[in-house]
Amino acid sequence: MKKTTGTESETATGKPDPGGNPPRLLVAMTGRASDARTAGGDKPVFDYIASLPQPQRGLAGQVDALASAALPDLRRAVKWGMAYYGVAGGWCFSSGAFVGHLKLMFIRGTELIPEPPVRPVGMGKATRGVELAGADDLDAGQVASWMRQAAAIPFAGNRKR
Repeated sequence: MKKTTGTESETATGKPDPGGNPPRLLVAMTGRASDARTAGGDKPVFDYIASLPQPQRGLAGQVDALASAALPDLRRAVKWGMAYYGVAGGWCFSSGAFVGHLKLMFIRGTELIPEPPVRPVGMGKATRGVELAGADDLDAGQVASWMRQAAAIPFAGNRKR
């Protein structure tokens, strides 16, 4: 990943970028989420997706299109360097690019039928998802079903009343 300090770009190792290229959200993708800033709304998510390298950009675009078709009252945000999707009642799932794949994670995934197969490290006990390395890995019908199920049981968080 790159970060900008002053007028020069630096790689994640702190060495100056000899070309002075502008920073990108996911230049090297080191296995952690991008450094995209937290922001609500469609535009930050579209900008995040546009910043991704291929094939993650194409996969993230497909996931976003499925979410838009499956959930008419879809809400979007960038949180923790990933695209988050939800409905009025809370957040349902997230999509994040990593080295060689895109993770699609359902916050209450243990409640989905069938349960998504991947238990992402550090994402919570109930989170389940899939890792997509290419377009052939995306089962659009199953993913849309999980999206609709997740929207029926959104995660509202630990809000104090």
